[in-house]
Amino acid sequence: MSTEKTWQMHSTSSADTEAFGERIGAQLLGGEVIELVSDLGGGKTTFVRGLVRGAGSTDTVSSPTFTISKEYSAPRFTIAHFDFYRLAEAGIVAEELREYIHSESVVTIIEWSDIVHDVLPLKRLRISIQYAGETERDILCEYTS
Repeated sequence: MSTEKTWQMHSTSSADTEAFGERIGAQLLGGEVIELVSDLGGGKTTFVRGLVRGAGSTDTVSSPTFTISKEYSAPRFTIAHFDFYRLAEAGIVAEELREYIHSESVVTIIEWSDIVHDVLPLKRLRISIQYAGETERDILCEYTS
C-alpha cells in the first residue's frame, strides 16, 4: 500500500521558485528521487538551482538538456540531474539512472521521465511546475512512499 502526500504553492517570480527549491534542498538527506515535470522554459532549472544551493553546494547549475546528466557536489551527498528530453529511448542511460536511484549517497533528479518511467521507484517526490503567467508558476508536489 502506498501513501501519498500532496502540497502546492504559487510562485510569483523565478526568485520564488528558486527559494522554494532551496527550502527543499535544505531538507534532503541523500537517497531521494525527485521527478520534475514541466514544459520547456517552465522553471525546472531555476528550481534545481535553488535545490542545489539549499543542499549546501556552491556548484554552478545549468540545464543538462544537451549533456543528458550533470552532477553537483553537496556536503552530505551528490546530486545527479538527468534530462531525457532529447532521447527517443533511454538505452544504457537507464542503467546509469538505476544505479544512482539505489544509492543513499545520491539525490537523483529526473526531467522528462516518460522514457524511464519503469526505472523510477514508487517512493519519490514528483514536482510539477505549470505556467500561470509571464513570471508566475503553480507548483504541485506529490510524495509517494
